[in-house]
Amino acid sequence: MLVTALTDNSNLLPTIVLLGSFVVPAAFVVWAYAHGTSAEITVPRLFRAFVVGGVLGLLGASVLETYLLHPSPWMYVGVGLIEEAVKLAALIYVALGVRMRTTRDGLVLGATVGFGFAAFESAGYALNALFTVHGLSLWALVETEILRGVLTPVGHGLWTAILGGVLFSASRGRRRFRISWLVVLAWLGVSVLHALWDSMHGIAIAVTLRLTGDAWQYGLIDRGYLPEATSEQGHLIAVLDWGGLFAISLVGLGWLRALARRSPSDDDGESEATSVAPPPLPASVQPPLFGTGAPPRPSNP
Repeated sequence: MLVTALTDNSNLLPTIVLLGSFVVPAAFVVWAYAHGTSAEITVPRLFRAFVVGGVLGLLGASVLETYLLHPSPWMYVGVGLIEEAVKLAALIYVALGVRMRTTRDGLVLGATVGFGFAAFESAGYALNALFTVHGLSLWALVETEILRGVLTPVGHGLWTAILGGVLFSASRGRRRFRISWLVVLAWLGVSVLHALWDSMHGIAIAVTLRLTGDAWQYGLIDRGYLPEATSEQGHLIAVLDWGGLFAISLVGLGWLRALARRSPSDDDGESEATSVAPPPLPASVQPPLFGTGAPPRPSNP
């Protein structure tokens, strides 16, 4: 960024966009992989999950949102339902070859899909911030990259990790993935967290106007205009906005922690259930009931 600012070389802008968008998500994928997975969660599979979750997930969500959603107070609910469903479909696709499905592997693979989605989405937001009415704004791009980089670990990666853990837990010991009621409830739950996250700024404005709004502000709202907030209202909006995001993050992290703490016992049960017991010895070579040291007597044919 410093070199770009000093040289005014616009050819370096794609480098800033890519590094700013991909460093944090990729780092968290490496961290999750290093904290324990089975032999089936390989680096090539994680790379494919990152790319599929980013490219196909983002394209699929964009198409569905364009044709299914329209501006309304409930639009962000639709955004959450669509994007979490698309990421769940991408997760199932990249996990088709996984035979022994453990909760921990679901958490890691789901997080990888979510972080891939977040990386490509952040690149799009950074490009939008770059172009302003006054020309190219390097500082707006950097601010967007920093903000989204800080919030990435408690966003898409967290929500899809929860979905992956629940999905793998529900599909343990089965040949195909099972969309149980727990999976559906998890999808609805993370979709609600997603919708609240996206709409938190609007919720903060609505709550602030409800608590401290003046008559002239309500008059502008009745005419279809959004009134400008006073200095005190601006501070309250910021507190409510960031406080809401913090609360949503705590809920998601608590949910993830509960799945992660339950996963060792679940995974041990999976290993015991899938272990193959040695075949019994034939009757002709069964050892004697009492150790006499004598060789076993062959049975009559």
